[in-house]
Amino acid sequence: MSEKIFDGQTVLITGAAGGFGRSVSELFAEQGANFVLSDYNESGLNELAENLKAKGAKVATLAGSVAEEAHCKETAELAHSTFGRLDIAINNAGIGHDPAKTAEVDSKQAEMTVQVDLMGVFYGMKHQIPLMEAGFKDHNRTSSILNVASLAGLGGAPTLGMYAAAKFGVVGLTKSAALEYARRGIRVNAICPAFARTPMVENGLLAGSNGAKEAEDFLTRGVPMRRLAEPEEITRSMLWICDPRNSFMTGQAVALDGGTSAM
Repeated sequence: MSEKIFDGQTVLITGAAGGFGRSVSELFAEQGANFVLSDYNESGLNELAENLKAKGAKVATLAGSVAEEAHCKETAELAHSTFGRLDIAINNAGIGHDPAKTAEVDSKQAEMTVQVDLMGVFYGMKHQIPLMEAGFKDHNRTSSILNVASLAGLGGAPTLGMYAAAKFGVVGLTKSAALEYARRGIRVNAICPAFARTPMVENGLLAGSNGAKEAEDFLTRGVPMRRLAEPEEITRSMLWICDPRNSFMTGQAVALDGGTSAM
């Protein structure tokens, strides 16, 4: 039997019940990981946990919002109390706002987008990093944080300005933390995917009055591959970034965009 890459390691994933979260959890489970899973959707979270347990994984869950620091603190503490270690953290939870030009964005939606997409990543890292530092100091264990940003965190996103602002913040936070902890055994990276076929996209941006096909054509008009990403195309890259053998990569914001950023 071939060795499983993440055998016995503890992986914390926020937004676990959604598109990327669910897909990457299943990939990690195939490679022997144990889990601490967080999501606002408690029923979806419980369903995912049962599926992972059926594959032999050990799973702890905590429902709640990453917009609340107390929830992020409790999630990190759950990793320590359940497994005694935290090897990988994927700060994946995120939301969007209704498409609108900057002067027309609803202020409450703007505040919530920043609170979830940026502050949620900050709160997560704030409480994940001390556990990882302790693992390196006491056991010489290296660890990895992966923040899910967006292609909108690398360039302007007309009608999604506050979403882009939050994701730019995630990239800046990622690079700063990578520099701060590079000598303390913690790698910190981000992914910046273009639109993928996730529930957030399908139930939001593809659900317009003109039909899904026209909406999809609009979303992919600037993508050289002329299509949406499939969730597993993104999550297999996430697995590679977190792989302990990928040990010299830190501080990167990796575009997964069908060639868009090459233009």
